[in-house]
Amino acid sequence: MKDYIFKNRELSWLDFNARVLQEAEDKKVPIIERLRFIGIFSNNLDEFFKVRYATVKRIALSGKKQKKLYKGPNATDLLQMITNKAIELQEKSDQVLESIIDDLKDENIFFVDEKSIPQEFIEYINTFFIEKIQPQLEVVILNKKSKFPNLSDTSSFLTIKIETKDEKIKFALIKLPNQIDRFIVLSKSEKKYIILIDDIIRFHLNEIFEIFAPKKIVANMIKISRDAELDFAYDISKSYLEKISQSIKNRSIGEPVRFLYDQDIDKSTLKFLINKLNFDDNTDSIIPGSKYHNRRDYMNFPTIGNSTLVYKDLTPLNIKDFNLNQNIFDAIKRRDFLLHTPYQKFTYIQKFLTEASIDPSVKKISITIYRLSKLSSVANALINAAKNGKEVIVQIELQARFDEKANINYAKILEENGVKLIFGIESLKVHAKICVIERKNKNRIEKFGFISTGNFNESTAKVYTDLTLFTSNKDILDDLSKVFNFFNINYKKYRFKQIKISPFETQSFFTKMLKREIKNAKKGLPASIKIKLNSLTSYAMVEQLYKAADNGVKIKMIIRGICCLIPTHHKNIKVISIIDRFLEHTRIFIFNNNKKNETYISSADWMTRNLDNRVEVTCPIYDSKIKKEINDIFNIYWSDNVKSRLINQKDANVYKSDIKKSNSLRSQLEIYNYYKSKIEN
Repeated sequence: MKDYIFKNRELSWLDFNARVLQEAEDKKVPIIERLRFIGIFSNNLDEFFKVRYATVKRIALSGKKQKKLYKGPNATDLLQMITNKAIELQEKSDQVLESIIDDLKDENIFFVDEKSIPQEFIEYINTFFIEKIQPQLEVVILNKKSKFPNLSDTSSFLTIKIETKDEKIKFALIKLPNQIDRFIVLSKSEKKYIILIDDIIRFHLNEIFEIFAPKKIVANMIKISRDAELDFAYDISKSYLEKISQSIKNRSIGEPVRFLYDQDIDKSTLKFLINKLNFDDNTDSIIPGSKYHNRRDYMNFPTIGNSTLVYKDLTPLNIKDFNLNQNIFDAIKRRDFLLHTPYQKFTYIQKFLTEASIDPSVKKISITIYRLSKLSSVANALINAAKNGKEVIVQIELQARFDEKANINYAKILEENGVKLIFGIESLKVHAKICVIERKNKNRIEKFGFISTGNFNESTAKVYTDLTLFTSNKDILDDLSKVFNFFNINYKKYRFKQIKISPFETQSFFTKMLKREIKNAKKGLPASIKIKLNSLTSYAMVEQLYKAADNGVKIKMIIRGICCLIPTHHKNIKVISIIDRFLEHTRIFIFNNNKKNETYISSADWMTRNLDNRVEVTCPIYDSKIKKEINDIFNIYWSDNVKSRLINQKDANVYKSDIKKSNSLRSQLEIYNYYKSKIEN
């Protein structure tokens, strides 16, 4: 058997986040959007430490031998490697942010701190502090004997060292208020000034600690990242919802995996904090940073200045021949339709559910929910349907990482309003995005529904690219109904005619499809595969791709995030990644099969968790127009030579530049124009 080579998933993920940082660095990106990419980069890195880094650290500290599926570093060495790479990226992000702040001066936008507040705004700053910030402040005085407070990993803290007039040293912590926007805009003329509330607090330190008669006060920012893994206690007396709720509470006191500190902090303060936090001062988890942490807040940086400083709005489009002013079920009965957000209107999903909620012929609505927006029209439509006497069944995933609390709240609201909830199986996340509506037509039941690659969330639909298939195909919808039956009776075996379900058959199905392409290639028939994924980490599937390439199958892959396959090891495999204003989230599979172009969309990435440990749905596309559309879209992505990077090359993340700049193609804008031309023609 051939000895294949794999890329480490953690190192590949850091390469992905480096691509996000490239967007912040790119001066062709509108400057305020560049600041927001700094926020995305920082948020990504936080989640990486809380999830992936924490997992590697647990393995390293366990002392157990790690079962290896490939030749790669052990957990201890890997921990050091990812720490070094994370520090390198963090330092680069500091440089990029400084560059952006400097470039903003050309737009008459200036960042100021506690030492450079223009005199004309001092009175306003004082009033703002007294009325807005001070009532929200949490200040804790520290000493060597007192118990150190629990530091939430969603907050930033200023650690304060006070030198009193009688030469005594005191320490304190100030938690930055979460209820106040972090960026305060000061403006009285064409010039606009930005000050962070961190620096407004620093400006008022003497007033805050006046009781100690301070001679000198120094403030430095610190931040903790904690292990975010949910831990379920085996207690049959507790409901699944109770167990999830308790696990979320436990997460706030989870094992710290990263201590980020201001590198200008003095040694005595740092030593005091490390001792109090029970960190070994030689641990890889202690990481120096800059003056400001929690840069994820830059994701919500205010829109100021002229319109050229942010992306130009792309108004979501209608779907050709899919009229929102007519009965949606009549349209879907005639043919399938494909929705591609954010290029097209999420309104189609809202219309589908809203119409179902009041249609007297609709008797039953079954839907899966993974993440909802804060003010969800989807939840509102489901509640309205229940109030109108329809049977509404919602499978809500309580383990949607970092959305558990929101989903628990929605579960309670839905249940209070007559919606029947299904929580699925404790060890099996439900990641499928499906909906089935049963509608009575005379004496028979007709089914309508949709299958999606993304969440039914009107907020993320503005920035995530996702495909949703609306269909009345009986075989597909009967299969989807069996999925909901499985949630209730999961010991029974179900046979699915059209869709493929994880954890039962997704991997075996795709393996079979790859082997068929190999068989065709050996016969000299056309054999190729086009795949678009968020991540590729399943070593089993990577190995199958290598084997297909070995046998002459041409493979094109677009992978946004982690890729454990190394394309430079084979001439028949090419892999690109696209990072742009929208987050690429669609999952597409096109198998040539001797020019038949069998096409599928899926909620599943090729990751072990999606193939083996989650409920996922992969759905065939039968409508010839939709098949052509998906193929057209893939080809547009593949032709991108502006936002496309070659991944896992010797020099990671090199921009694709095989076409002259005069013929540049930026796929996301080109796809928008593709749909726009469909409506106009």
